[in-house]
Amino acid sequence: MPSQTPTAPKRNVLAALLGMLGMSGIAGVLVAAMITPLIAVAGVAANSTITLFESLPDYLEITPLQQKTELYGRLGDGEVKFAEFYAQNRVEVPLDQMSEHVKDAVIATEDPRFYEHGGVDVISASRALLVSVLGDDGGGASTITMQFVRNQRVQAAEAILDPVERQTAYEQATEVTMGRKLQEMRLAIGVEKQYATDGDRKAGKDKILEGYLNIALFGGQVYGVESASQYYFGKPASDLTLPEAALIGGMVQNPNAFRIDDPDNLEAAKDRRDYVLRRMLEENKIDRTEYEEAVESEITPNITPTQHGCMNAKHNAEFFCDYVQNVMVNDPVFGSTYEERLFNFQTKGYQIHTTIDLEMQEYGTQVMNNTVPHSVDYMDFGTAMSMIEPSTGHVLTMVQNKRYDPTDAAATDPGATSVNFNTDTDYGGSAGFRPASTYKIFTLANWVQSGHSLNETLNARVRPFNMANFYDSCDGPWGGMWDLKNDANDPGGVVTALQATMTSLNTGFAAMAEQLDQCVTRDIAMAMGAHRADGETNWSNPSEMIGSGNNTIAPLSMANAIGTFANQGVHCTPVAITSITLRDGSEVTAPASECKEAISADVANASNYALQAVMTGGTGVASNPYLGPLIGKTGTTDNAEDTWMIASTTGVAIAIWVGNVEGKTSLYNVYFDAASGTSVRHVIGSQMLAYAIPRYGAEEWPAPDPSALVTPQETVPDVTGMSVEAATSALEAVGFVVEVGGQVRSDQPVGSVASTNPSANTRVPKGSVVTISTSRGDSGGGNQTQRPNEPGADEAVVPDVSGMTVEAAAAALGAAGFTGSYRTVPGNADQSAIVTSTSPGANDVAKKDVTFTLNVQ
Repeated sequence: MPSQTPTAPKRNVLAALLGMLGMSGIAGVLVAAMITPLIAVAGVAANSTITLFESLPDYLEITPLQQKTELYGRLGDGEVKFAEFYAQNRVEVPLDQMSEHVKDAVIATEDPRFYEHGGVDVISASRALLVSVLGDDGGGASTITMQFVRNQRVQAAEAILDPVERQTAYEQATEVTMGRKLQEMRLAIGVEKQYATDGDRKAGKDKILEGYLNIALFGGQVYGVESASQYYFGKPASDLTLPEAALIGGMVQNPNAFRIDDPDNLEAAKDRRDYVLRRMLEENKIDRTEYEEAVESEITPNITPTQHGCMNAKHNAEFFCDYVQNVMVNDPVFGSTYEERLFNFQTKGYQIHTTIDLEMQEYGTQVMNNTVPHSVDYMDFGTAMSMIEPSTGHVLTMVQNKRYDPTDAAATDPGATSVNFNTDTDYGGSAGFRPASTYKIFTLANWVQSGHSLNETLNARVRPFNMANFYDSCDGPWGGMWDLKNDANDPGGVVTALQATMTSLNTGFAAMAEQLDQCVTRDIAMAMGAHRADGETNWSNPSEMIGSGNNTIAPLSMANAIGTFANQGVHCTPVAITSITLRDGSEVTAPASECKEAISADVANASNYALQAVMTGGTGVASNPYLGPLIGKTGTTDNAEDTWMIASTTGVAIAIWVGNVEGKTSLYNVYFDAASGTSVRHVIGSQMLAYAIPRYGAEEWPAPDPSALVTPQETVPDVTGMSVEAATSALEAVGFVVEVGGQVRSDQPVGSVASTNPSANTRVPKGSVVTISTSRGDSGGGNQTQRPNEPGADEAVVPDVSGMTVEAAAAALGAAGFTGSYRTVPGNADQSAIVTSTSPGANDVAKKDVTFTLNVQ
């Protein structure tokens, strides 16, 4: 705008005259081009000035306006918007959804002859030309069409991603020069032609007015009359009263000076409103009575801010919102660079329909907040929960104990973070967490896939494991000794693979892993979705088998993996978006879940048999609401620095992590009002599954193939006469666990093997305990130098209880004077199971308080 102050420099008469002469050619162009639209349209170009003007470009590419991106989620039987993003707060609406008062106000004030001229108002332009000659200015005389052109050029400039190019284009679109004005005039004439399709000039004018009222700035980030009406008065543009419409219409001249969300602007805004009302009266848009009532009315703002960005997401979906945003800005489908994708996300007006179950999200947040605090002062405490639909990969909920805050304030607030604990690094900033024993599910799958049975017996006694015995075709060989322990210092024993799974016995899984390729276990884990959060390939060293190594995995990935078991081995990649459309209804290709077989259905069904036992009689019982078939696995890292619970029905999968975001504080010493540190996972899990199972279902899985449940048999080799060391080697070579019992009368050399129990050449479950009895050398014939095989005062002779039930065998041992306890192999056998042999064996002399091993079938 030209300076109107008394101190503005004055041009001398000579300069003014030279300027007048210099501009006379331009004036000729204007006069020739602006006789609407006869000369310009008819092509009557009698001199070079018309040729000069017509050489300017007259076609303006009308680009789509920047619009809000909105996120929708499922609520009840429908969808609701829960988040929005924008660089410009604009809701584009057609002309018939705007108050007539708004249209009249803008036309009366900005361009009274709008429906009469062809894009350039000759009268106003001539007046502005004279002013510019005297004041050296290119301002004024802008018709609505010319202002629409300028705003379109500004929009185009703002869409340029290179900051230098963007600034240059912006300055060219807004510079106050006669050259820019001429460009706008020429383009305005072209725009009028573009819109006047089929000769309907009135319809073309309406479209230009509609475009202008949608593109114009109304202060701050508010663009378009609909957003202005909603923001300043809390109502749609169609409902604006006359005084409200006049105020909004008057803003376009200087939006930030007349915006009424700043109390300091109210007086100036009222003056501008009243001026608009006077112009509406002069243009016969309103009568005197309407005018007088309107100017007497007070300005009553009803400021209704829009809350955009994930920090303002509704239904407690802030972290899920952040995940969706990262999905969009990481996918090259939405732009070739990160900057382009982010710009498109904020400006394209995407209508993104997501997978989130907002009711379950709210319930999950409530459960989380009722169970654990946002922070504690003695550790960096965190909790995260993801839920997913196994058959589709749809992400249903995403909850954590922290408040979402991407601002700098989060750095000093331990209860807030911008890091999404549920997701991978690229999709939320988390590095993941050690999965602990939940990772054992992949060793289980490998065990079944390799042809082993769930009822195969294992030597799960605590002992040093030789790392060289763990075959790894990826990263091996390994070396050194592994001093592996069990939770609560459990000594282990002889158990089946099923029992090891139910009790999460570390040594049991180590015994399984010794018979498997660790590389295959790694590949199964990754195929089922349990990949490292940082995107690197999983490690395959033996310690990863129990989840205590370097693989750190996100809860969403572990929910995806357990869901793959539930989906009978078919892995569907997690997906948060179901569809995307633009404001005009056109569809945009959305990221889709890819489903493919990770393990066979037979392997999944057998694994699920064991994982159901975890939830009905093993470590996962506390999370089971008993509303249908459920598989799952728990996990606890060393010293309980992290704890997990993962579970799934056929319809919904869940993963819960509780632990240290950073640091190594033990959860064994953590207590909250609702749960201890190690039971938080179960308190949350049981409530969430009780809520989710009725919504998503829990069907039965097919029974496992019988071969997965057989008890493999092996023949006991005859080791009579061998040394204990040689006999031990021979028995262990075929998979038996060896115990050395007492001495018995025998004609074998003293100290050599006299007998075994079970006896040589009998077939018993592979992995059974075989007890070696050594010879005393006094067989009963000839001269005997050894004392008879007679019990001492604290000893008794073991009766032969083979063929009896466990219950009957226990009674017979008691009747023989034995007072100690017993255990069965396989463990936890039913009382009606049949005993095949004992250790100590039949006819052995043993201490009365000995603990017996009963091998059963």
